[in-house]
Amino acid sequence: MAIEKVKKERLISEYKEHPQDTGSAVVQVALLTERINQLGEHFKTHKKDHHSRRGLLTMVGRRRKLLSYLKKEDNKKYQETLDKLSLRK
Repeated sequence: MAIEKVKKERLISEYKEHPQDTGSAVVQVALLTERINQLGEHFKTHKKDHHSRRGLLTMVGRRRKLLSYLKKEDNKKYQETLDKLSLRK
């Protein structure tokens, strides 16, 4: 369940901080959020897919760690990222 190449390139270009940026925390959070959303749709039809559910939990944990790092290092960028990705509750 990988992200389509075109969608991935669009996400990277939207969230990158400089022209060569492909792996900053903000870009990684955006890509993880997209994959998490895709898996959420997958689980609506495949309720008993426990192997993928474990992968989902791993991705959620990784995204949480990246967001806490971003909050610690640059709170303003953290707030902007939450707003842009609609992760606020």
